[in-house]
Formats: sequence, structure tokens, C-alpha cells
Amino acid sequence: MDIKEQLLQEIEFSEDVLLAEILDFLRFIKTKTRSEEAQEDSSPKDDRTDEGSHSLPQESKTKPEIKEATPILRGSKAEDLLKFAGTWQGNDFEQCLQLVYETRSQTEF
Repeated sequence: MDIKEQLLQEIEFSEDVLLAEILDFLRFIKTKTRSEEAQEDSSPKDDRTDEGSHSLPQESKTKPEIKEATPILRGSKAEDLLKFAGTWQGNDFEQCLQLVYETRSQTEF
């Protein structure tokens, strides 16, 4: 019996709550894999033979690279939003921030 058949057999006898967690985890792994592949494809190639050196190329030290991120899938967790932190793209940051301040509501506990 191959892995796919084993998974399908286990799915048949699992509760919906467990299936929801499994689906969320599977989507997380797929998104993470795509993100890692994109990072590898877009990472600059360095011709140096000294792999023990951990210094960044001069261009990376002065200007951070902005990368396109994979959209978050439904059912994702707040933790998934962390990969988008600090990746604002556009010239309307101040306008959007002001809109957030003007339209947000007070939290009630």
C-alpha cells in the first residue's frame, strides 16, 4: 500500500476537527515549500568559493530586497501573516496607515 492509499484510509475514519487541522497543515507545508523555492530561485548567486563566509553582498547590506509573497490560503493562522511583516510595496503607506487609524474600532474585553 502506497502513502496516498494509507492517507486516504486514515482520512476515512478521522473526525472533521482532525481533518480540518490536517488540511491546514498540508496547506501550510505547500505554501512553505513554494516560498522556499521562490527564495532559492531569487537568491543572488555568489561566485566565491569560501562557503564558510557569512557576509552578505554589498548590495544586500544597503538595500533590502522586496519579494513577492505567496497569498495566504483560507483557514490560515495569524502566524502566517508574519512572513509579510515589513514587506510593504507601494508609495501610499502613509495614506493607508492614516485610513487604518481613522476607521479602526476600539477593542472591548
